[in-house]
Amino acid sequence: MNINASPKSAEIINIDSKKASVIPLSAHVKQTVEQYFLHLNGHDAVDLHAMVIAEVEKPLLKATLEHAGNNQTKAAKALGLSRSTLRKKLEFYGLS
Repeated sequence: MNINASPKSAEIINIDSKKASVIPLSAHVKQTVEQYFLHLNGHDAVDLHAMVIAEVEKPLLKATLEHAGNNQTKAAKALGLSRSTLRKKLEFYGLS
């Protein structure tokens, strides 16, 4: 299986089915945010950007670190971050 991801087009591959389907990550985010707005029942959203980034960033960091065998240097390179930035983010999310 070949998974290509770039800043312009992140893709999710469904590996559980015999026929793989490609759904852009952006479509999942849009659908989830729209559902969030529906659940607000007319109330104003607050700090939506920070909430979405935290919801996405923590599992991204965790999965990348696991994929890199807990090697922070490799994980930072894969994420396009400096190791010190990665370490700060891991500490922030309680993943250190």
